[in-house]
Amino acid sequence: MKRRNFLKNTLSISTTGLVVPHFNIISSKPDNNNSNNDIIGHNGFRYRINREWGNLDRNRYPVKDCHEMVMDSRKRLIMLTNETKNNILIYDKSGKLLETWGNRFPGGHGLTLHNENGEEYLYITDFELGEVYKTTLKGDILLTIRHPKFIGQYKDCDRFLPTETCIGPNGDIYIADGYGSQYILQYTSKGEFIRKFGGDSFIYDDKFKQVHGIALDTRDADNPVLICSERVKNCFKRFTLDGRYIDSIYMPGAYLSRPVIDGENIYAGVCYSALKHHMLTLNSGFVTILDKNNKVISNPGGTEPVYITDEPELMVQNKPVFKHCHDVCIDDEKNIYVCEWNAGGVYPTKLERV
Repeated sequence: MKRRNFLKNTLSISTTGLVVPHFNIISSKPDNNNSNNDIIGHNGFRYRINREWGNLDRNRYPVKDCHEMVMDSRKRLIMLTNETKNNILIYDKSGKLLETWGNRFPGGHGLTLHNENGEEYLYITDFELGEVYKTTLKGDILLTIRHPKFIGQYKDCDRFLPTETCIGPNGDIYIADGYGSQYILQYTSKGEFIRKFGGDSFIYDDKFKQVHGIALDTRDADNPVLICSERVKNCFKRFTLDGRYIDSIYMPGAYLSRPVIDGENIYAGVCYSALKHHMLTLNSGFVTILDKNNKVISNPGGTEPVYITDEPELMVQNKPVFKHCHDVCIDDEKNIYVCEWNAGGVYPTKLERV
């Protein structure tokens, strides 16, 4: 499906809610219990489904939504939930629970790992509290970035509901206000405001409609750029480090979560797809993988990517493996760990590379 036709079908969508509650949504009911050990994916990026990985005692270690996961230098998998009984779960690669901490992030949503002079830190966004935190790997809070109204960058009535961060080459902090006013805000490593760019628009390329995720794309080592997921417009957008729009990577049918860079590839969870009648459909997520040229090469759980022009044809779920893929984490063996939102409190699914 061509971009102009897909956007025509979605222009009436309102995105004033936190997680697009005003979309024209169709229900779908995937069965997540009958697909263990199945193989999914395309073009050499194929995976065996392992639903047993990481399962825990739900009474002791409940998860509300498994929002995001990162792997640290010790190969520990650190996952953020919005369950305040244990906001952080830390696994080893076998799925054994190593550690838990955190009970103060009711809207824990974005989790970024950054190595700063040999020491690793986490950046946590909480859209319910409207704040961003830099913490140690043990959970000690070192820096808090509050609502931009306190520094005169937002009006009192402007919403600040941050969803994601990334860290620039010089340590600058970029915050995606994905459920709020649709800006990217740039701060120094000490939390001093530098600039904001973007804003809310369905039409303009340099603005956003649900800038859900952001990452630093260093695949061209001499020219690092920002890559943002714009969920409602089904695309990734690229910007310079000082906020100038470069281009868009159109992903028709895919309502994207944050981009995750691993080697020459971009990986992302797809929270919803336009499964029925070209409309956003509940329980229709999958995973998508792009190559070094930003072409889709595999959609585990989704339809095989097809290119007739420079843009892929419509991509949707084709196997009911996932409900709503909110994030992916890639380990050193190229396995994928899939975190899901609004999926009945399930633990992450491991996709084992075959």
